[in-house]
Amino acid sequence: MGHNLMFDFTVDKNSNTITIKREFAAELPLVWDAYTKSEIMDQWWAPKPWKTKTKSMDFREGGHWHYAMIGPEGEVHWCWADYLKIQVQKQYSGLDAFADENGNVNKELPQSQWEVNFTDKGEKTLVNYQIRFPDLAQLETTIQMGFKEGMTMAMENLDQYLSSRT
Repeated sequence: MGHNLMFDFTVDKNSNTITIKREFAAELPLVWDAYTKSEIMDQWWAPKPWKTKTKSMDFREGGHWHYAMIGPEGEVHWCWADYLKIQVQKQYSGLDAFADENGNVNKELPQSQWEVNFTDKGEKTLVNYQIRFPDLAQLETTIQMGFKEGMTMAMENLDQYLSSRT
């Protein structure tokens, strides 16, 4: 699975951005649902052996996703995403941050703005992330926290989820 699917992860320290391009072997509606429905996100978003548990999700412009990443030893890291703009089955954008259990953003940890675009390629779907950081320090901290490895594992989880649905 995934041997002939495109995967590109590019860090640009001049513009404080990370670009991720990833193909999935599934049609657009299935991939879109996997990114926009909490009951599906909870099945793949966290890199194993971590798990994602949604506290609340309101996928609409002005809505949010409040979730925890739960580690194998019971450690819990809360996250918060605000949805800014949504074009169904085309793209969404939002602000992403670490938070506490009550949804208060932790300004000591990196924050970023995400734009996620979906391209219908028939039996495949291309997902293109543009992730912008306010400054180089937040970009570098995110990379040091294992972002590339975590995203790579999460996308492999999504491959497994999608292959069980197609």
